[in-house]
Amino acid sequence: MSDRNLDPCSTPTGLLSVSEARARIDALVQPISATEQVPLFDGLNRVLATSIKSRIDVPPYINSAMDGYAVQGDDLPTQGDTRLRVIGRAMAGQPFAGSVSRGQAVRIMTGAVMPDGADTVLMQEHVRRVDEDDIEIGGGHRPGENVRMAGEDIAAGDTVLNAGALLLPAEIGVLASLGVAEIEVRRRLRVAFFSTGDELRSLGEPLEAGQIYDSNRYTLQGMLARLHVETFDFGVVRDDREAIRTAFRKAANAADVVLTSGGVSVGEADFVKQTLDELGQVDFWKIAMKPGKPLAVGKIDGALFFGLPGNPVSVMATFYQFVQPALQKMMGIALQPPLTLQVPCMVDLKKQPGRLEYQRGILRQSPQGELRVTTTGGQGSHVLSSMIKSNCFIVLPAECAGVRQGELVQVQPFAGLV
Repeated sequence: MSDRNLDPCSTPTGLLSVSEARARIDALVQPISATEQVPLFDGLNRVLATSIKSRIDVPPYINSAMDGYAVQGDDLPTQGDTRLRVIGRAMAGQPFAGSVSRGQAVRIMTGAVMPDGADTVLMQEHVRRVDEDDIEIGGGHRPGENVRMAGEDIAAGDTVLNAGALLLPAEIGVLASLGVAEIEVRRRLRVAFFSTGDELRSLGEPLEAGQIYDSNRYTLQGMLARLHVETFDFGVVRDDREAIRTAFRKAANAADVVLTSGGVSVGEADFVKQTLDELGQVDFWKIAMKPGKPLAVGKIDGALFFGLPGNPVSVMATFYQFVQPALQKMMGIALQPPLTLQVPCMVDLKKQPGRLEYQRGILRQSPQGELRVTTTGGQGSHVLSSMIKSNCFIVLPAECAGVRQGELVQVQPFAGLV
């Protein structure tokens, strides 16, 4: 179910709906066009820039799917036993040079080329060796069994991968099976990020009264690393107009995308909005979403900009729901909707109508194999430890006024977000 089914585009509260915010972001985003050639060994987690067609059949020849004996299907007995003369061996990479006639068999290994004249492989477990030269076979076999045909996996001319495919281990292996040594991929997306706030301190610095350690940069770095983008960490920027202006300039010059956390709520830091207005076009939104109501999106010196909330859970929720899909589109990935499931909720959930909520949940399988979800407890946007306990978002529509135990709810597993 899409969020367009979960909430209207304009909410009664006057806040921007999640679906409309996504649509506005999508309109701003274009895939990067630059590409590069890389060796296949360096292709993992890269995005394919051009579609790839196979120039060969895979497998390239008819071969055995089992260790056993290659025979003619006409020799298979319908009843009783049949004796066949073994005339040679076929090994993987060492084909049998002759051909198989009626009454003959060739000892064959898995992957070996099928000998001329043979069309069936009998598993060695189903064959009785009579002596050095003869075997005996019984009934119950079918002509053509245990044989892999040329092109059975991939036929020459087939489009194997489309542009926009994210190259994971299976994709790399398939390309290797085609003999592809180099691939054209999109260049890596460049993302700069920093936190704002006089109260923030980096790790290793002593804390004084009213100060906290900056966790958001480390969370962002982790989420970005899983997307395999090139990152630029600009640290913590204090609440100073000139400092924030300098940081924005440097970040926009270094990267395709600039991410910040903190300072985007109304009245929190007017100089942030003023500075951004000087450097580019930035919209500040209030979104009908919990956690993560404040969000700033726009362009700075040509770089896409996201100003995320300061609360740590809000950072993660807005990143997964808005930033990550935008980054993936910029990377050129052919996007699929995130996996969602409808499962029974095992506890009552409190919620006020008005905002779409992403509550932290724990998705488990019952002893009977059925999926169930429960909550992690307190849903405060400052409770980052709840993200450790959870493995999914429980997605509650804007109009939802709470959930009773046993009712179906929509969940978005974290495993489907990366």
